[in-house]
Amino acid sequence: MARRMRTFPWEKTSLGDPSTWPSALRAACDICLASRFPIIVLWGEDLRFVYNDAYVPLLGDKHPALGTPGEELWGEIWHIVGPMLRSVVETGESIWVEDMMLPVNRHGFLEETYWTYSYGPLCDDGGTIRGVFTTVNDTTERVVGERRMALLRELGARAGTARGVEDACRLVAGVLDRAGRDIPHAAIHLRAPDGGPDPEPAAVRPTGTAPLPLPEGPGGWPLEEVLRTGRAVVVEDVRERFGHLPDGGWPVPPERAVLLPLSGETGAEPLGVMVLVTTAGRPLDDGYRTFLELVARQTAALINGAVAYRVQQQRVEELAELDRAKTLFFSNVSHEFRTPLTLISGPLAEMRARAADLPADLREDLEVMHRNALRLGKLVNTLLDFSRLEAGRMRARFEPVDLAGLTADLAGVFRSAMERAGLTYEVHCPPLPRAVCVDRDMWEKIVLNLLGNALKFTLEGSVVVRLSAEEDRAVLRVSDTGTGVAADEIPRLFERFHRIENARSRSNEGSGIGLALVRELVTLHGGTITAGSVEGEGTTFTVRLPFGTDHLPGDAVVEEGATARPAAARVAEKAAPYIGEAVHPLPERSVAAP
Repeated sequence: MARRMRTFPWEKTSLGDPSTWPSALRAACDICLASRFPIIVLWGEDLRFVYNDAYVPLLGDKHPALGTPGEELWGEIWHIVGPMLRSVVETGESIWVEDMMLPVNRHGFLEETYWTYSYGPLCDDGGTIRGVFTTVNDTTERVVGERRMALLRELGARAGTARGVEDACRLVAGVLDRAGRDIPHAAIHLRAPDGGPDPEPAAVRPTGTAPLPLPEGPGGWPLEEVLRTGRAVVVEDVRERFGHLPDGGWPVPPERAVLLPLSGETGAEPLGVMVLVTTAGRPLDDGYRTFLELVARQTAALINGAVAYRVQQQRVEELAELDRAKTLFFSNVSHEFRTPLTLISGPLAEMRARAADLPADLREDLEVMHRNALRLGKLVNTLLDFSRLEAGRMRARFEPVDLAGLTADLAGVFRSAMERAGLTYEVHCPPLPRAVCVDRDMWEKIVLNLLGNALKFTLEGSVVVRLSAEEDRAVLRVSDTGTGVAADEIPRLFERFHRIENARSRSNEGSGIGLALVRELVTLHGGTITAGSVEGEGTTFTVRLPFGTDHLPGDAVVEEGATARPAAARVAEKAAPYIGEAVHPLPERSVAAP
């Protein structure tokens, strides 16, 4: 530009021969030409241009424009910048503008551009303002890039929120409604459910702008080609095909569109095609194409996520239905077991009552039958409890009780069995400061299950039952010096049907649902149960129940509870199957097959 300045015929312009220029203009030109930052010097009544090498790329096809009047050079934006420049000349006040959008024509089309610039006054040797010193920076790439990144972030934020394919397409269309400057028109076409060749429209933005091909035009969108090849297609003749599509607020209607395949999961065929019409205000360069490809990828990810969600939801529904069927089966089969079991237990009780005159081996067989009838009854009742819990039919009746006395009575039933097993048995149940609201039947099952487990897995040493008040809770601890539980098994200790393989115990009987039922019953009381164990040293189960009734459903609380303790015979009858399961191995002899 310095060489151009020296050879330019200035004498033919209103600026005249450079030897006559004011010193301020000459100094400003020296600063401009030496700078590597884009600078313009505008001088004279018609504000003729002097600029440096750094400004040349910003001019585009308008270069060279040395000595050209500003209004002639930037006629398309002179109504915006002209008054600003005149204001600086007339008032002497500088102007600073940041990221101003200016629609310029520097590459053969009206282009959306953004500029940050400052205007400062230039005076002649007499102090009269004759020109404007301008520093300028084209910020288009940054402004447009940030806008596009914001759109991609918003699309990414929608990941995992769509609950169906239609919902995913609506989400994308809603986001693109705010992206008219970059994508004035968009449409999503999905592969037909029956696998047909014609994709079906799923979403369009702006709403209600689905274009129809012109009768005399070359046709509609080449959707089938994109689906068949799986490759993007650029349509250069949008106006000839559809006329004027939505322009996103730009004064020139769009001319191009990019059709991109919506990729399925890995290895799957495309889900459909996304039509993205480009604005006439920006060139379809590599950056623009990359942006459109990312929009299509985000859209495909949302649709794939919605498909996966629907599949998963269907799987969940199938599992829920299977669970309901299983619960119903357990409930029905448990009721079916009860009737023949009752018919067996009744006559069996009568036979045991008259068994004094029977031979010893028959009496032993009767005891085995009785013990296993009790065990089967316990199993049936546990299955019924589980089916009621899962179906939401378990009805609790919480009443204030003397928890210490009730627990002591339940624990006392195990004393003779513990002593016969050679174990030291301690029960510490001092009175609590407040009554505790529990369902008596459920609390009996909790305590009997924990004590039956302690008896079963403690081959030597001791079992300790301790009830106390800690802060606002009643705390029951059942500790033993039994075989203990390995650390990796503790997290699964309360899972239903989970049994620890090769655990040393007095009996190999058990269904693996006792502790799971205990946890469910404790949870119904608003309490918690935890287990601490060291393999080979023993286990401690801790049950914590809150005092008061705030944690319980109001319609299940009975304000006045019964103070009488249950009859010893009733407690012993309930405890019998738990004790029998803990200490009696399965009989070694079996009945020969006929």
